[in-house]
Amino acid sequence: MGTPDFATQSLEALIEAGYDVVGVVTQPDRPVGRKQVMTPPPVKETAEKHNLPVYQPEKIKQPEALAEIMAIQPDLIVTAAYGQILPKALLDVPKHGCINVHASLLPKYRGGAPIHKCIVDGEKESGVTIMYMVEALDAGDMLSKVVVPIEERDTVGLLHDKLAVAGAKLLIETVPQLLAGEITAVPQNHDEATFAPNIKRTDEKIDWNKPATAIYNQVRGLNPWPVAYTTCEGKVWKIWWVEKIKETGSQGTPGTIISREEDGLIVACGEGTVKLMEIQPEGKKRMSVFDYLRGAGSNLQAGTMLGVE
Repeated sequence: MGTPDFATQSLEALIEAGYDVVGVVTQPDRPVGRKQVMTPPPVKETAEKHNLPVYQPEKIKQPEALAEIMAIQPDLIVTAAYGQILPKALLDVPKHGCINVHASLLPKYRGGAPIHKCIVDGEKESGVTIMYMVEALDAGDMLSKVVVPIEERDTVGLLHDKLAVAGAKLLIETVPQLLAGEITAVPQNHDEATFAPNIKRTDEKIDWNKPATAIYNQVRGLNPWPVAYTTCEGKVWKIWWVEKIKETGSQGTPGTIISREEDGLIVACGEGTVKLMEIQPEGKKRMSVFDYLRGAGSNLQAGTMLGVE
């Protein structure tokens, strides 16, 4: 049971390891892009490539959806970024239980956006935890873990790919031990739990009053999706990349473009400065600031305030 690209690695690993995958459950197809083209989830595409039966209930708790999955009589249910909490009636079906491949070192970062949040928070490491599923969000007993370092220039996209590979490998190491009864599940310390809810539009907006390091982490923690943004002269700018120039000290009013350089714009933060390197002005394609300043932004002056509504 899974939906996005993260889950396809685990599905492929189970198939390659020779397990009898009797069904794949994923979210319904959704409209995507400006033209709202109905698009299948990546997990569905992977399942169909291997001629596996696919189930796409709008809500897994619906009686007809439960009946359909229960009829398969699975010995083990594996979930990875499925996007819905399983009801107890389903959790009780497999004789070996339901396990989840979660992209964090639990109990930290429970929820739907653990990869984004750990980078935004400036963490130095992340990882994958495989745990039993319970009715509460990512709160089940843990079976195994693997630590994955976060590099200084990792984006959410880069870390996502590392964790997807690490999670699939850990899953294939864990399942045989689980089936053989060789693993003792460890309860989580719920007092240490932190949460990473799905990203909201307000999380994407840059607050220039924050320190340069925090803004740098926000930008890379939202790259390549959903992408941090600010405004310039009333127009939305998506901010794809910045560099930290100074991390401490007051450089002027936060959000002010202090200077134009050939390859970027130096912007004051609450502490220190950043250089805007790659942007996407409203209605335009993603571009380097170097190209922007040679074209549409040729008249942009130092002293311009960003983030002013």
